[in-house]
Amino acid sequence: MPLHMIKLCVGVDTIDDLREWVGERREAARAAKRPFEQIHTTRMFPKRNVDILDGGSLYWVIKGHVQVRQRILDLRPVTDADGIARCQIVLEPEFTATDWAPRRPFQGWRYLEHDDRPADIDGDRLGSGLPPELMRELAGLGLL
Repeated sequence: MPLHMIKLCVGVDTIDDLREWVGERREAARAAKRPFEQIHTTRMFPKRNVDILDGGSLYWVIKGHVQVRQRILDLRPVTDADGIARCQIVLEPEFTATDWAPRRPFQGWRYLEHDDRPADIDGDRLGSGLPPELMRELAGLGLL
């Protein structure tokens, strides 16, 4: 069973903001005639990397709720310009909306067990297509 990661998505208000941010980077790479990879660099390399690479996803917490996930394609150990070891999380640039699950702020990333992950939202489920503000309000009331 795959293991997942969960991380705060700082500076983003909605899933559409995240999509737009990734799209801008994709266009910049295309304009520079470079191949595009969506990479998120973090400080710690996961010790359970084999389990994560067995089909794991990165679940993004946006404005206090898990809202979306992206499949993890690779985890790469790198050293930055200051000689500090980092981890590059290579993500599939496709987004899958999830049930909204409240999360308190935390630093870095955390493991997310497969059985504890929020379910994916398909187009027919409650809440799909609602404005983010309304989704946030309904989730806060425990209705989602």
